[in-house]
Amino acid sequence: MAKQKMSIVCNGETGANIMPTLIFGSSAIALDYDVYIFFCPAGAKWTVKDELEKFGQPKGLPNPIKLFNDILDQGGHMTLCELALENKSIDPKTVRDSRIKITKAPPYLMDVEGAAQTYVF
Repeated sequence: MAKQKMSIVCNGETGANIMPTLIFGSSAIALDYDVYIFFCPAGAKWTVKDELEKFGQPKGLPNPIKLFNDILDQGGHMTLCELALENKSIDPKTVRDSRIKITKAPPYLMDVEGAAQTYVF
């Protein structure tokens, strides 16, 4: 039986956007979901090197860098919206991990077709 898919969209640049994205993503991985995270232009900064480091460790919450890395290390899929490159002046060379796919929304939507759950933060 195939794993159930979970789609998570990060659409903002505050801690209130990235922390639930990462907490839900890592929790879903632990529950054996196939996790897909899409970073819209508004949330794109979280895919850039050193941005999570600048954010730091929120009091009483898990380490965001560890969560981010754990999701990728355990087979989660992360996509940066291609539109963010121009919109947010992001050089693809500054993306924090080579496993982050850069593409537009339609391929992401095709990847998550049939997702059991979808969350937007």
